[in-house]
Amino acid sequence: MADDKELTPAEEAAARAKEKAEQDALPYKWTQTIGDLDITISVPGNLKGRDIAVDIKKNSISAGIKGQEPILKGTLPHAIRTDDSTWTLSAAPDNTKVIEIHLDKVNKMEWWAHVVTTAPKIDVTKIVPENSKLSDLDGETRSMVEKMMYDQRQKEMGLPTSDEQKKLDILKKFQEQHPEMDFSKAKIS
Repeated sequence: MADDKELTPAEEAAARAKEKAEQDALPYKWTQTIGDLDITISVPGNLKGRDIAVDIKKNSISAGIKGQEPILKGTLPHAIRTDDSTWTLSAAPDNTKVIEIHLDKVNKMEWWAHVVTTAPKIDVTKIVPENSKLSDLDGETRSMVEKMMYDQRQKEMGLPTSDEQKKLDILKKFQEQHPEMDFSKAKIS
């Protein structure tokens, strides 16, 4: 929504219904997590892997049946890691088959509004991310989150945060190394 005015519940419902209708009209279905995106395309059940043409590039994708116009083709809105992106052809319960495409996002902190830039967009502000476990995070992100959680607990208990504790420890060590100095009027900020 280009303007910043709040939508009424009716306008919000209409926007969601329009978005759902646009997404349902696409010749593929797609879902995403913050780190990857999965696309499914239904094809006739008599097809084999050799009948399928999927071309996954860093900034574009093409997928469909060989010798026909691609079912999905276009420029990706953001870059992907091609080495970690895959596709498979699976049997579906209704005697059709499904091309399953997995795209690994380069930026794992960004929601995509659409699969290809020519497709209708979804409102990414309405996405409710699933709860993630600390073990799902990479080492650097995990340590940063753990530090933030520790600091929050410390603040709630009226205790120093990890950075404040580090300053206090340095001051204490300096005091021990210089007993001749008077620190009674020292202020720590």
